[in-house]
Amino acid sequence: MNSHDAPTTASLRALAVRIAEEAGRQVRDGRPDVVQVAATKSSVVDVVTQADADSEALIRRIIGTERPDDGILGEEDAYVAGRSGLTWVVDPIDGTVNYVYDVASYAVSVAVVEGGPDPLTWTARAGAVHDVTTGQTWSAGAGEGAFLDGSPIRCAQPRPLGESLVGTGFGYDAARRASQARVLATVLPQVRDIRRLGSAAVDLCLVAQGRLDAYYERGLNPWDLAAGALVAQEAGAVVVGLRGARADASMTVAGPAATVADLGRILEGVDADSDA
Repeated sequence: MNSHDAPTTASLRALAVRIAEEAGRQVRDGRPDVVQVAATKSSVVDVVTQADADSEALIRRIIGTERPDDGILGEEDAYVAGRSGLTWVVDPIDGTVNYVYDVASYAVSVAVVEGGPDPLTWTARAGAVHDVTTGQTWSAGAGEGAFLDGSPIRCAQPRPLGESLVGTGFGYDAARRASQARVLATVLPQVRDIRRLGSAAVDLCLVAQGRLDAYYERGLNPWDLAAGALVAQEAGAVVVGLRGARADASMTVAGPAATVADLGRILEGVDADSDA
């Protein structure tokens, strides 16, 4: 694919899938018996491994070869602006703590968007999420549907919130966790149950597949939600913030529209989009 060509959505999705799967194989095949933490970020429990760095380096090399005029925003390295109007938004390992402990799930997330690095202003074109632990790949192209290993998928039909299985996640900062625990105490009695898998990208794809009825989380970074949000939306889900806002770090809620409306009212009622 030449970066000077006007790429089709299908070609961008195919490239996202190839990148995610190639990086996923490297992560899977290169995992040592004992993973050493290479660095920490926001807190001592927000960890980075050598595999994170190696995976992102591989992703950047492929994009640099296939689409040299495109920008790149990755979790582990600096944002590089491009000249084509397209930006790749990548998470080399989403669920690094799961990777460290070798528990499911952790994934490679690769998306390409029109515009810069801000999810409030970009338009997603294509994306792929490769679950390293299962070998499955979810993907989507804008206006072309969502897929699991090439087969079309759809989100679940809305059901009463009390019968809905809801995914969520927690931040690494202690004050953020305390606030999220307060929110969870309100949400939990009103839903079927809660699942906390540890990978936002996988959670969003499970919503797309109908294996979670809904998902919410505060604190997602652009690379956490870029690919998974598109997969969920192309599968028929809505992915939004609270109070009419777009999904971003303040709050992301995903699921069938009616379910998201019900869950959103509960979250707004406890100011889930703040750390107060």
